[in-house]
Amino acid sequence: MAFDFKKEFKEYYMPKNKPVIVDVPEMNYIAVRGQGDPNEENGAYQQAIGILYLVAYTLKMSYKTDYKIEGFFEYVVPPLEGFWWMEGIDEVDYSDKSKFSWISVIRLPDFVTEEDFKWAVETATKKKKIDCSGAEFLTINEGLCVQIMHNGPFDDEPATVALMDSFLEENGYENDFSAERLHHEIYMSDARKTAPEKLKTVIRHPIKKKA
Repeated sequence: MAFDFKKEFKEYYMPKNKPVIVDVPEMNYIAVRGQGDPNEENGAYQQAIGILYLVAYTLKMSYKTDYKIEGFFEYVVPPLEGFWWMEGIDEVDYSDKSKFSWISVIRLPDFVTEEDFKWAVETATKKKKIDCSGAEFLTINEGLCVQIMHNGPFDDEPATVALMDSFLEENGYENDFSAERLHHEIYMSDARKTAPEKLKTVIRHPIKKKA
């Protein structure tokens, strides 16, 4: 049976609908950076997702090719994730999504090296005739965070974030956003196939103990 990150690491992918503190270890990702409205048809965000999945599935299916990855085992491709911010402001203005900056990512198994990643980018580009050079091998160590499962439309996230902020205030923590520590979402539902009210999204914020 294929290894499923969502099931094996439930503490990172399946939080309850109330805030919880987690210490997130270092992980490697396929990443594509960009700017703009994620809902724009054939826009930069949707193109980035296409590249992410091309590279992710090239790695997943590598065992059927002549290229062998040391330590490889069969696995389910982890869910799509995203780091989001707007330049110059701490909050997010959902009324103007064109101002979003983002890093879209898919987690990599630990056995995938940077050399394996480069092979996958080159292979996907040649096979699908799509330029995947915008993908990068990115290592992120999130550390101490608060997270929650948000149920419903993305535009309703502010109410869930308010719950997180209240939880931090009550427990002696505060948000710790920076250029390296960002608003993080993990998409447990496929937004293309799921009604907005049924979407499940992990929201994760970097935190620190209050001084």
